[in-house]
Amino acid sequence: SIQVSAERHIQRSKSFCNHTEIEKLLDKELIGDFTKSFALSTVEGKHQDLKYITPDMMVSALSGQLHHVVERIVVIDCRYPYEFEGGHIKGALNLYQEEQVEEYLLRTPITPLSPDHRVLLVFHCEFSSERGPGMCRFVRRRDRAMNEYPNLHYPELYVLKGGYQEFFRHFGMQCEPQGYRPMHHQDFKEDLRKFRLKSSTWAGEHSKRDQYSRLKKL
Repeated sequence: SIQVSAERHIQRSKSFCNHTEIEKLLDKELIGDFTKSFALSTVEGKHQDLKYITPDMMVSALSGQLHHVVERIVVIDCRYPYEFEGGHIKGALNLYQEEQVEEYLLRTPITPLSPDHRVLLVFHCEFSSERGPGMCRFVRRRDRAMNEYPNLHYPELYVLKGGYQEFFRHFGMQCEPQGYRPMHHQDFKEDLRKFRLKSSTWAGEHSKRDQYSRLKKL
């Protein structure tokens, strides 16, 4: 009958319509749980799937200009410790390993005290080219896995465009200490090797665990 045919078509449509497709259908300017618009003004960046803010927007947000909607901004500096120690944005957290981020943000999620206010996460590294964006994606991926779709602990994630280099160039007074130590600093070659190895080891172990859990589900 026509009704049976229609029901089959609906079932077939449902099976093809995964989360990614749903997200494409929804307004791109809504935050991750699709409940509201972004609190901060965003700009185009290197990675099309992420939301970028300028250093100016970051300073405005950190100075409390959006206190009527934003309860807390957590700045996650994904650079290696020797870079962070050479100068960082005041109040930033130095979390450069997925394990650290998972422990700090996802083991006990940071929730706003008021339902009308928001907790925003801003990720960055030296240039916000790879490490910051990668950690931002990691948090969203783990957050999605922990919650029933489309709910999220952190629906609003941003990447600081230009990273610490750009921020320091314009707002050095907002940094402590007021310095900038690049990742490829001559005096820290051994530290770079050590931290890169540590990060890749954790990432490798993590992917092995993911593969194992997927195999168990087959």
